[in-house]
Amino acid sequence: MATIQIRIDEKEKKMAKKVFNSLGLDMSSAIKIFLKKVSEKKGLPFLMLTENGFTLEQEEEILKAAREAEQGKNVSEAMTPKEFIEYLDRP
Repeated sequence: MATIQIRIDEKEKKMAKKVFNSLGLDMSSAIKIFLKKVSEKKGLPFLMLTENGFTLEQEEEILKAAREAEQGKNVSEAMTPKEFIEYLDRP
């Protein structure tokens, strides 16, 4: 059996402990579950999201599209509300 020591902000530790307790887990068991899932998935067992709720790739694509729009690239003409609804209803 191996031992892991980590440093973490006290407030974060207390908040996590509260969540784990509500799930019937202690800190050690929760971390063991996390590490087991990392091993099984050979990566993080969840999506890494930006503060805006997107994956890094999605956010980069949105920012690229915004830059292109500012330059007038890949921009369509404005639609009336009726045209927009018809556009959304197209297969």
